[in-house]
Amino acid sequence: MNALKNKKNIGAVLGEYGAFIALALLVIVLSIIEPSFRTPSNLMSLLRQASFNGLIAFGMTLVILSDGIDLSVGSVFALSAIICAELLMSGMNAVLAVLIALIAGTLLGAISGLLVTKGRLQPFIATLITMTAYRGVAKIITEGKPISQLAGNASGGDFFFKAMGKGNVLLFETVKIPIPAIVLVVAFLIVYFILTKTTFGRRIYATGSNAKCAKLVGVNTNKIKIACYSISGFLAALAGLLMISRLDSAQPTLGDGYELDAIAAVALGGTSMSGGRGKVTGTIAGVLIIAVLNNGLNIMNVSSYYQEVIKAIVILVAVLSDSKR
Repeated sequence: MNALKNKKNIGAVLGEYGAFIALALLVIVLSIIEPSFRTPSNLMSLLRQASFNGLIAFGMTLVILSDGIDLSVGSVFALSAIICAELLMSGMNAVLAVLIALIAGTLLGAISGLLVTKGRLQPFIATLITMTAYRGVAKIITEGKPISQLAGNASGGDFFFKAMGKGNVLLFETVKIPIPAIVLVVAFLIVYFILTKTTFGRRIYATGSNAKCAKLVGVNTNKIKIACYSISGFLAALAGLLMISRLDSAQPTLGDGYELDAIAAVALGGTSMSGGRGKVTGTIAGVLIIAVLNNGLNIMNVSSYYQEVIKAIVILVAVLSDSKR
């Protein structure tokens, strides 16, 4: 009896903190294998890179918790970035261009939500359609060509635009924290508050657990789902803007495959792929696992082809673990 109880306790601990344990082990192993991994400059670079996937993964967490999936996030990432880039090249103020692009990303996400709720399409099919359409529009706007030197063409606010992706905040006069990492932390705190402290958050869980029962107690599940897709679009757009600020250029292939990394991070974090169960704290652990894995493999000069296979195996393990739970 005690052995069974202990086994259940161990299982509960692994279910709750498994992603953090895996992250700690991965960091320790890579630090031993590659001493350059643990240098401050590399760790700050890792945090900057993790912020892009992290923002997308937070939105994906909300969508999956509501029993959906969003394959369009990579395309929203690209199209929102292209919209911002075109506005900057036209001489628009950088702050205004960023705001318009964020609104556009939110609307693009809402369209996916409307296809799922009002169009009654399966989330996979609906977002596959928008993924393809948005990517196509991005290519049409740019004619398949990159847009460069964005900050130099912005009419005022160019410092703001440069700082978004490239800037740092000095901490203790020695440590430079990348601004994208700070944005990631702020977004995490907001999403955490929404899911744990608000009625909206409870309704997301209720919708994902059992939409029919949620409707019976007065939850407008369609509005909840549309809101989740809209937030996902907003966060994907924000990530895209941070990326083009860092690169000072935009191209229609931006964000290609990012939906895979976001889903992997959510799954690794313990969020159920069938909705209704999971935490954004797990997602941040999943995001860091993906970032550490990518960074470590790059440092060890592992071919990108092998990296894709390793990612697929990681996702498979995460999904099988979720299925077992």
